Amino acid sequence: MVKQGFDFPDQPRRTAVAEVEEWYQHHLAERLDREYAPIRRSNFGEYDMAVNYLTNVLEEAKAIEKLSIFNIDHMAQLEFNGSDAALLLDRVLPADVAGMKIGQCKYTLLLNEFGGVLDDLIMMRMDEERFILVINAGHDITDESHGKIADLDFILSYKLEDEDVIGTDISDQLVKIDIQGPISYKLITTLYGDNVIKNRHKPDKNMRYFSFNEFEHEGMNYIISRTGYTSRWGWELYIPVAKAQEQFKRIIELALDLGGFLVGLGGRDENRISAGNFGLPLNGSEYTPDTTPTNCPLFAAAIDMNKPAFIGKSALEQDIKAGIDKRLVLFITEGIVSYRGIYKDGVKLGKVTSSINSPNVSEEKREFIGSSRKSVTGEHGTAAIGLGWLEHNPFECDADGNDILQRDGEAVRIPVEFYREDENGNPKGKPVIGYISGDGVNEATAPKPLKHIQNL
Repeated sequence: MVKQGFDFPDQPRRTAVAEVEEWYQHHLAERLDREYAPIRRSNFGEYDMAVNYLTNVLEEAKAIEKLSIFNIDHMAQLEFNGSDAALLLDRVLPADVAGMKIGQCKYTLLLNEFGGVLDDLIMMRMDEERFILVINAGHDITDESHGKIADLDFILSYKLEDEDVIGTDISDQLVKIDIQGPISYKLITTLYGDNVIKNRHKPDKNMRYFSFNEFEHEGMNYIISRTGYTSRWGWELYIPVAKAQEQFKRIIELALDLGGFLVGLGGRDENRISAGNFGLPLNGSEYTPDTTPTNCPLFAAAIDMNKPAFIGKSALEQDIKAGIDKRLVLFITEGIVSYRGIYKDGVKLGKVTSSINSPNVSEEKREFIGSSRKSVTGEHGTAAIGLGWLEHNPFECDADGNDILQRDGEAVRIPVEFYREDENGNPKGKPVIGYISGDGVNEATAPKPLKHIQNL
């Protein structure tokens, strides 16, 4: 097999719209009458990415209630083309690829032979013989010295010699910009017209959740999907690279007029943790090559255990047969608890995988913590939110085996403590308090009909 993944870069790469981000920083300073300051940046997936702009992380995280714009150009797009493309992808991936309809999106995972997660991705079926896979940053690199194999090379390593499949990284052709929040409908239709978000099979209706459209704008071809990157209403726009900077500026200008912001990695991290009852796992944090996804909130959506075979299936079957009941849970805390152990009554339950301050936790949910910190309570208080893997399910289950997340109309909340740990794994110091939340932080609106936002 010929290596297609990129070499490990000597320095972090820049996205195709990095220059527009610099323009935005100056433009925002003028619009908000704030002093210009350099963008706070960090290496993410071997890309030089904005953590936050002139606005701080909490301002950007709060913008999701209205309108948030994300530069997601660090994510890669892989195209698989050929009469056996569906056959290959169905053999490797745990989702039902063969059963996908043209115009459908599907969330799934890329597993290793041991059931560990190499990557999570969105797949789009463009036609009978063509698929596009949207993968995470840094998963386009094949470099043995850094222990990396690109998703493209991993998948193609399972291609049979006589199969008709061509796999190509097409990331240099497209720039991905995500437009999220209830005002996203107005922004999209103002810039590109109502037709781009109509149902391709029923043009009098809006496009369905987890579907995509292709459209032409000013002589160029675009893709727009509706997969709820933040579990709120929104779209993911794939712009031809030749038009990317121009269109990104147009999107930003209108977003600012509508009260939205460009959001960096920090706000994006909060948005995915505060998404719905369980948050959204992040590859590299909740998902790792050493962690099977058994019992994760998106297990049933990503994995079809009725398929006869896929990479990693036997390992997942062993988890299920053994009755493993680990859980990925969302918690609300009085402060950030990164890398801490999760305890209840002195017994360790699990480990924190993500934690960040959030402006989106309601006063009622903050008050429930019982914190003595003045910064947490009251109308303008702030709590932290996070995700963590527990060794065992903390919730009781009903007769069908489903977690009981409500009792008498009230969300189940389980008080816990978060301790730092010494080199032997023992708790030390004073704990941060919080609780495992059965009703998460914010309601998931992404699957709801677009009629709720089309007149905003």
